[in-house]
Amino acid sequence: MLEKIKERLESLPFLIVSGVFLLLSLGLLIVKYVTDFELSPYIDFAWVTIVISGLPIMYEAVESIVEDHKISSELLISIAIIASIIIGEVFAAGEVAFIMALGEFLEDLTVERAKKGLKNLIDITPTKANVLEIENDVERIVEKDINDVKIRDIVRILPGETIPVDGEVIVGSSSVNQAVLTGESMPVDVAPGDSVYAGTNNLYGSIDIEVSKEFEDSSLSKMIKLLKETEENQAPIGRIADKWASILVPVSCLIAILIGIITYIMIGNENNEALIRGVTVLVVFCPCALSLATPTSIMAGIGQATKHGVLIKSGEALEAMGKSKIFCFDKTGTLTYGTLSVSDLVSLSSVNEDELLKICASIESRSEHPLGKAILKYALESNINIDKIDDFSITSGKGVSGILNNHKYYCGNEKYLLENNVKLNDECDFIFEKYRNDGKALVLIANETEILGFVTLSDVVRATAKETIRKLKALGGKVVLLTGDNETTAKAIAKELDIDEIRANLLPEGKVEIINEFKEKGYEVTMIGDGINDAPALKTSSVGISLEGIGSDITTEAASIVLLNDDIEKMPYLSLLSRATVKTIKISIIMALLINIIAVILSGFGILTPITGAIVHNVGSLLIILNATFLYDKNYYKKFNEI
Repeated sequence: MLEKIKERLESLPFLIVSGVFLLLSLGLLIVKYVTDFELSPYIDFAWVTIVISGLPIMYEAVESIVEDHKISSELLISIAIIASIIIGEVFAAGEVAFIMALGEFLEDLTVERAKKGLKNLIDITPTKANVLEIENDVERIVEKDINDVKIRDIVRILPGETIPVDGEVIVGSSSVNQAVLTGESMPVDVAPGDSVYAGTNNLYGSIDIEVSKEFEDSSLSKMIKLLKETEENQAPIGRIADKWASILVPVSCLIAILIGIITYIMIGNENNEALIRGVTVLVVFCPCALSLATPTSIMAGIGQATKHGVLIKSGEALEAMGKSKIFCFDKTGTLTYGTLSVSDLVSLSSVNEDELLKICASIESRSEHPLGKAILKYALESNINIDKIDDFSITSGKGVSGILNNHKYYCGNEKYLLENNVKLNDECDFIFEKYRNDGKALVLIANETEILGFVTLSDVVRATAKETIRKLKALGGKVVLLTGDNETTAKAIAKELDIDEIRANLLPEGKVEIINEFKEKGYEVTMIGDGINDAPALKTSSVGISLEGIGSDITTEAASIVLLNDDIEKMPYLSLLSRATVKTIKISIIMALLINIIAVILSGFGILTPITGAIVHNVGSLLIILNATFLYDKNYYKKFNEI
């Protein structure tokens, strides 16, 4: 009940009401000094501010002591509020309460937590599996709950179905989209002996798999567990005032008591002067400006980033980004566009390249395979006429064939051509290897007796990727490629983009392990990715950055920063802005401490009263906000273009 009341009082509408009544109280003070008209302290408008903004602070102070057995900054604020009330300085009490409440509200805006990504991942988790059972040589399919499927059970997966468990193919062949786990844009052809994983999608052929792991130990289940663990381990941003609270509270009370005693000894306690000076010290010692230093700077940084298409979800992310030296990139969809495109047409016979493309595109026109679709799209864009084919046939995971102008042609991999009695020589193997070393996929084209040539396809590198990496390295960062692709493809991309280090053949847990390795060495790590498979790594890293346009809901929610419009070239700008934010926070903290020290000295000499102390308190907070405003207005976007 009390917790709900506290949350309601901390909401924006109540904060606005609190501020309005504090302004009305200030108006009464001005009237008092101008006309000598004074109302009783018991009917001061600031009482409303004390109730709305002060009670939640007092509640948190007591809660920290009782439940957490620690002293928080709220305790010092509470002492100052109560002391001001005791000597009749209601405005001072209300002012301290409001400034602190404003600081906490701004901070809450910078630490929003998005947890929908985990729910979305759970939503795609298969709940049933079709288990093949044989009784008296008769096969039957039994639908079982996923948790009832055991190791060595045989599960049948039809085209288009999600694979429910990790296992090994024992019958059939197909192509499997593993993007959910590896991020790889190209489907993986599978045949007996190959492994498949839960959560991936079977595209074409029907396959039977022998279960190798129960669902709770599957790759998809591990990903969900990783997300849960990293969500729980994410600590909220720590306020400077709270970190120093155990020192600030006793020190401020001790200084207030000492000043009160010294005042009493030197000039007595006429007009409660000793008590007033002691209370003034408590008022000016309140760490409101210190509490505002972090959230106002972060709000300014977040505001500027939003203007340039970067959505930052938490202040913790912005702070960590400013300290980050390791930048880990996913490949497919992040450094590349994630779409296949024809790279080369290579003729190994008398057939010219246009004719070769026409044959291949015509045969592939009936195929649903992503490689075939990419070839057909390229042919149409190249104004190649597509001819009608007869007797079309597809062998899942291997290739397609058809009759064109009374001649039979095959399009597929080496194994497919060999199975159809097409001979390949050693020179072919050498040529194929050369292109594969560049990270390209090959579709071979042959007639019934010989290979005619081949088409290569690859994922297209983003136009801005190389310059982005150059600038990050110029700023002192180290760039690491984390990918589910094979090492050959990874090396080809790394060479093209001048990437410092590569880690290939990674499942989601592999990316998490590598990020943890860097963090254990004391580095702040930034991870940039786009696929569902990147979600655990995004959560584990110090800063997770996703691409909004192509990133899944799961990835976007798992990330703490989102690059709108898939614009990775904003990364160097974001690094500059984050560093400037950290610098601004440090400057604001120094300013807040200096103001507090000077105000305490003036209070000790009686120059400041609780009212004027409260005004100085406000001025200090205003300076902190102005310092943050400079951060918001400075053109770091222009500066990053000059790197």
